[in-house]
Amino acid sequence: MKYALLCTLAIMASSLFAASEPIKNTVDEQSLKAFSSTAYPKQVTEIIPNKVYHVMGYAHSNASFIIGDTSVILIDTLDSESRAMTLKKIIAEHTNKPVKTIIYTHGHPDHRGGAGVFMDTAPEIIAAAPLKPVLGKMNALKEVFDLRSIRQHGYQLSDEEALSQGIGIREGITTKQGDKQVFVAPTTVLTERKVVREIDGVTFELSGVLGETDDHLLIWLPTYKVLFSGDNYYGCWPNISPIRGGQYRDISAWIDTLEKMLSYNAKYVLPGHTRPLMGESNVKEVLTNYHDAIEFVFNETLKSINQGLSIDQVAEVVKLPEKWAKLPYLGEYYGTVEWTVRGIFTGYMGWFDENPTKLHPLPAKEHAKKTLALMGGKKAVIVAIQDALKKRDAQWAIELADIILAIESNHKAVKQYKAQGLIILAQKETSANGRHYYFAYAKELLAD
Repeated sequence: MKYALLCTLAIMASSLFAASEPIKNTVDEQSLKAFSSTAYPKQVTEIIPNKVYHVMGYAHSNASFIIGDTSVILIDTLDSESRAMTLKKIIAEHTNKPVKTIIYTHGHPDHRGGAGVFMDTAPEIIAAAPLKPVLGKMNALKEVFDLRSIRQHGYQLSDEEALSQGIGIREGITTKQGDKQVFVAPTTVLTERKVVREIDGVTFELSGVLGETDDHLLIWLPTYKVLFSGDNYYGCWPNISPIRGGQYRDISAWIDTLEKMLSYNAKYVLPGHTRPLMGESNVKEVLTNYHDAIEFVFNETLKSINQGLSIDQVAEVVKLPEKWAKLPYLGEYYGTVEWTVRGIFTGYMGWFDENPTKLHPLPAKEHAKKTLALMGGKKAVIVAIQDALKKRDAQWAIELADIILAIESNHKAVKQYKAQGLIILAQKETSANGRHYYFAYAKELLAD
């Protein structure tokens, strides 16, 4: 019943969307669909003949494997048990040597969720220790982080609603096939910033760096000029400030990491998501643009903050120049520039935006009551919400709805209006994470 209502609201929202005049240069879910259909096709790429392979499109994340003298060195293990079993079969198609070493590029679950499949050969599992300590008692927030992660990644959405997870197909645990994650803890945890190891005839340079996580490894094969980047590069705007929350991701350090990646003069870059970069000139061009775009947003944000602008003002004025925004590998299909700006602001300045009005604001309910009275009461605001939805002014509609819901949180009609507005916004969203959050929250409103 609730799903049928959501579908009805989606149809209504689509009708409103289609009935309005077309807007030039509008980007919406169609661009996300196009990106999702081309950015990570199912393929195994032989990077170095009979030696280095990149596996993409078989899971939300990528994996790579290197054939050593007597064994296989595996870089990440895909996101779930059944998908790792497919990876195991792929490896067997290229060699009968056993997997004796696994290296995690970082600790995100989608990169190590299939590790248990490879335990029959008792591999050494190598990972990096975090370069920054985790905030104390972070586990006390597990429930809210889990909830927000479910929304961000669209775990409870249908395939049609979710489309993808932005930088890869949906995780195996969302496919309703009983898939599961089989994590295995590392047996070797590197605490040095740089370690050079010979593993079964292959020289590895392992460097601990900061980026999307605080426990990332850059994995460099100097003999073959192959760099495994983990999630420090993938082919769209990165998730620099995830909407699910979490510790501040040090963007200045991430920029430093991209500079380090450029310093290798790699011929191949194999990312943890999306397509590999092939060719030294292409690698240099892409990584340079990626670095420069992020550095521009970072510097412009700091400059705007220093001018005394509020967080909303900074988010409004800092935009990615067209020369970078038009590049296919900097599209906002996962993270967004606006969320990056907001993350930088709060990371450096905290919650206070310099406006003394915000030092002791009215309680939300009291503020809503006073606002509602000035606007002519509940009926007038509901009419305004309905009018905003007809005009496809969905952001205004949900902001008006929030005024009523701050006073009357279970107002059924207003919750449905807000859900309809969220669906309209989802249809206009290029970020998979943003799309998922809109749809997931709409479902929650209708389920209450």
